[in-house]
Amino acid sequence: MLRTRWLAKPQAYDGAALSPLWAYRTLGIQGPSAVAFVGPCDVPLAALVDQEDVRRKAPIASSCMLHLIAEDFSSDLDGAIWRQRLLTAIALGLLKVHPRTKKIRRNGDDLYDGRAKLSVSIATVTPVSTKIHFGINIDSKGTPVMTRGLADYGIPVAPFAKNLLKNYAREWGEVQEAKWKVRAYGTEGML
Repeated sequence: MLRTRWLAKPQAYDGAALSPLWAYRTLGIQGPSAVAFVGPCDVPLAALVDQEDVRRKAPIASSCMLHLIAEDFSSDLDGAIWRQRLLTAIALGLLKVHPRTKKIRRNGDDLYDGRAKLSVSIATVTPVSTKIHFGINIDSKGTPVMTRGLADYGIPVAPFAKNLLKNYAREWGEVQEAKWKVRAYGTEGML
């Protein structure tokens, strides 16, 4: 079962939460997890795992962002990237229920409104797990590129974060259930 947690107390994101067992070491959450919190984002080039950003010398920064850190122990990097894109699609679906968000679109694992970027996201692998960071701007201050955030659309952060966690956990659980009900093809009559 995927355990989720919404942290009401703000905290900064600097990339360290992508280390293995972060939720267990810092919050006591053992096993697959998704943790959301609000705080500034400042990931220096030396801490970036996205080598395209490193090559472009494009650090990630925002004065206020909603962060979601997910950890899974049963997949490879391909699986983590698929879950990352699913998480982005879930966020898009939650945004689209608000009237001022009709032009927001998903491009891969990021969300955009025109040329303004709403989110950052990365999937990576650790020695024991796969990790995802999905961040969505709350305001547009302190960003190195043109951005929009939840505040620009009048979207309350805590309900959005809790729904994102709930919907991601539901999808994760349904995938597990789908695995548990399938027998291998060609095994008819086998006990």
